[in-house]
Amino acid sequence: MTEMRPVTDTVTEATPVKTPTLPDAQTVTSVKHWTDRLFSFRVTRPASLRFRSGEFVMIGLMGDPDPKSGKQKPLLRAYSIASPAWDDELEFYSIKVQDGPLTSKLQHIQPGDQIILRPKPVGTLVHDALLPGKRLWFFATGTGFAPFASLLREPETYEKYDQIIMTHTCRDVAELDYGRELVESLKKDPLIGELVGDKVKYYPTTTREQSPKMGRITNLLRDGTVFTDLGIDPINPETDRGMVCGSLDFNKDMKDVLEGFGLREGANSDPKEYVVEKAFVG
Repeated sequence: MTEMRPVTDTVTEATPVKTPTLPDAQTVTSVKHWTDRLFSFRVTRPASLRFRSGEFVMIGLMGDPDPKSGKQKPLLRAYSIASPAWDDELEFYSIKVQDGPLTSKLQHIQPGDQIILRPKPVGTLVHDALLPGKRLWFFATGTGFAPFASLLREPETYEKYDQIIMTHTCRDVAELDYGRELVESLKKDPLIGELVGDKVKYYPTTTREQSPKMGRITNLLRDGTVFTDLGIDPINPETDRGMVCGSLDFNKDMKDVLEGFGLREGANSDPKEYVVEKAFVG
């Protein structure tokens, strides 16, 4: 994680910046491949872009030329910004879909390449959409960890809550690496390390490959295993708040679970006890 610096359009001298040729172009500054299905990358940040940690933007690349007209149209998808609002670059965390219209191309980007970034951030996974509480739960599957990568590095998260519980469910152990490394880095972070202290509890699970904790988080919540494992009280609408980001099926199941504990779904305009992100990477 970078130290807090002023937001600028510049990148390091080691990263060549190409003259923008795409609409709303930003330059890739780094790329890291975590598995054969997952990668993260960072791009320059427009000086005018302001967003709340947890929001998403539309990013993409130009599609293949039309066989008849030769014209190209942009391929855009919603991506949560994985970096916090104070960072001078923008980070994204993505799946690789070999035949996906966008990710089949996006997975091959290199530093110095350009992507399209529409600077209009939106989203429901923001602090303003929740009523005040004491304990905040982040529920993620796969690349749904991205908005929480932003919120875990947001000072406001630790100012508002006494405890943050980050749950992350993936099929295989290697798919947890991005989130695990980020969580492990929090205490050492020069900006928020002191704020983090012992507030964060990390609860990773896998559903296919053998790991210390197997199972879907929805089942582990329903049968109380999570609370026993962490040595904490069950979810209570008086104190607990939740944010959910994953597949459509996961989001639906989590809504049922949280409402079973008495929590109500909120929105930016109507804060309640939990919120769900409804934008997905395709």
